[in-house]
Amino acid sequence: MWNLKRVWIVLVSATLLYANAIDIEEYEEVQQDKQMPARKPFNYSNVVLPRPTVGLLYPRESEMREVRSLDGVWQLIKSNASDPLQGIREEWYKQTLRSTEHEIILMPVPASYNDVTVDQQLRDHVGTVWYERNFFVPSYWSKDRVRTWLRFGSVHYQAVVWINGQLAMRHTIGHLPFEEEVGRFINYGNENRITVMVDNRLGNRTIPQGQVTKQPADNGVAYVQSYTFDFFNYAGIHRSVHLYTTPETYIKDVELKTQIGNQELGRIDYRLIIGNGSVSTIKTNYMLVQLRDRNNVVVAHQINHNLQNGTLLVPNVKPWWPYLMHPLPGYMYTLEFQLKVDSEVAPLDVYRLPVGIRSLSWSNDSLTLNGKPLYLRGFGKHEDSDIRGKGLDNAVLMRDFNLLKWVGANAYRTSHYPYSEESMQFADEHGIMIIDECPSVNTDLFEPQLLENHMSALEQLIHRDRNHASVIAWSIANEPRTKKKSAEAYFGALANYTRSIAQGRPLTAASNVDPPPACMMSQFLDITGFNRYNAWYHNPGRTDMIVQSMYDEARKWHEHYKKPVIVFEYGADTMEGYHSLPAYIWSEDYQTELFSKHFQAFDKLRQLKWFIGEFVWNFADFKTEQTYTRVGGNKKGVFTRNRQPKDAAHLLRQRYHAIAFKLDNASLPADLFNYIIDWN
Repeated sequence: MWNLKRVWIVLVSATLLYANAIDIEEYEEVQQDKQMPARKPFNYSNVVLPRPTVGLLYPRESEMREVRSLDGVWQLIKSNASDPLQGIREEWYKQTLRSTEHEIILMPVPASYNDVTVDQQLRDHVGTVWYERNFFVPSYWSKDRVRTWLRFGSVHYQAVVWINGQLAMRHTIGHLPFEEEVGRFINYGNENRITVMVDNRLGNRTIPQGQVTKQPADNGVAYVQSYTFDFFNYAGIHRSVHLYTTPETYIKDVELKTQIGNQELGRIDYRLIIGNGSVSTIKTNYMLVQLRDRNNVVVAHQINHNLQNGTLLVPNVKPWWPYLMHPLPGYMYTLEFQLKVDSEVAPLDVYRLPVGIRSLSWSNDSLTLNGKPLYLRGFGKHEDSDIRGKGLDNAVLMRDFNLLKWVGANAYRTSHYPYSEESMQFADEHGIMIIDECPSVNTDLFEPQLLENHMSALEQLIHRDRNHASVIAWSIANEPRTKKKSAEAYFGALANYTRSIAQGRPLTAASNVDPPPACMMSQFLDITGFNRYNAWYHNPGRTDMIVQSMYDEARKWHEHYKKPVIVFEYGADTMEGYHSLPAYIWSEDYQTELFSKHFQAFDKLRQLKWFIGEFVWNFADFKTEQTYTRVGGNKKGVFTRNRQPKDAAHLLRQRYHAIAFKLDNASLPADLFNYIIDWN
């Protein structure tokens, strides 16, 4: 059997400090991509559970904290695919990348590196690339007992980071942040160098899975990364890089839970972790807690000598509501923590974070928010756009949220990985509900080391997003191979672990196997979700085979598992500008007709109460690997890749706003329907 403890240390421990040299054999061991041999069923009771994540608060400036961005243009070199660890062996991190005599490529951060240049080899590169940039740190940061931290929002998929030639941190699992206190590596008042090795290779034990194979090519051999998920395997430093400070004694972590009580009384339960363990023994220390409304008025406060946990009661609370469910959706307060000492005027530390106050509950036939049943209408999405790939772009992000509100959506699923922290903040502020999904897509070859990494991905996701009012459920997987009997014990163990850390949210997932009892996963979930492409992958062209089929299947899922049901994916590829009368597959007319038929099925299902959501696949067209089934990518978006509407977007807008009007008496947009004729 494998040494599970060792693999845990190597693969999924975030932000651990290692010796200055990396063991190449150890690193390569976790990158090996061997087919798992047939074995007897595994005993998952011996799996090593993830070490709980602590810290990683989003970098926010305050009176006692300073934040600097390291975003911008970095230098990049590409390793040889046949020797991805050449740079470690030759210790590139101990010198500037230019001194290696490899070609220097200027690369923006944040961004995927694949589509920025016109180099096909870089676009399709398999293996490692190296990033580098120089930065200055002011000399005063070394004084006054200040801690210096380096934080990455996301690097795909594995990252090793050096500062001034010294190993500072490493992290596995893309889409999630990691950080380390780096003061001991910094030259204060002088120039510093940061070097990052990024490895995009996927194997049978990574989340998500893939396989690297060596294949014959015209110039010898080529290393090919294959995977079964249907989106492009973008890589790079995808989200912002921050350098920031905290005091020596500081607020390290905050955990919130909220609820709405009777008589408009809100409640915030909080748990704090203070950096510097000795502070809890100093009786003169206390926490001043203040809650401010949108007008910066203090509406609740307390002095807490506990320093570990407390409860804040909020009279006349303004609840957090989803978009179109209330005239004031997405109401956010600002929760302020000041760590103080009686004898000092200035606080030791100050941290503020936005908070929405709401209650969430679920049963075998409903999901309710603030006591009101939810009906979710929205999308599967992707972080994907021209040139920047999966790189964070606030302009694209804001455009997406404007389109979500224009179309009348109130929710989306972060298919098929955690989205940026900034997108979660936008969702809170706009009242858009989130089904938060971990990076497990098309999971197969079930075995203990994969399960450990899967658990770690969920633990890091839940830790990052637990304080967001917008998050209403955790999705533990998308379309895993759950027909296999071996999936039952795997997902049983995964669901049990995730439920123990779920922070008051239900568990769900998207299944695409045949209706029950074929799925070995859905029995462990709180909400049943499935993907089905009637009249596309099933009976293509036959829109007369949608309504009854969808209705019957949803009933089978509910009757078998006795849980609320969501359709997470339905849709059809559509070429922008292609029209056909009568409708024909790939035309905009066909996508519109297919949607209309699904609407009929969904309305019949809504009358049964336990059917709680409909999600179109997809929000916008996105890039995939090269295949003859895709013309420039997946074209199932109701918006094009550059965020312009297809015909179906207008039909969907009419439906989503009409549902909001019918269920919540929301106002209809003045331009929802074009004027045709005065019938009087």
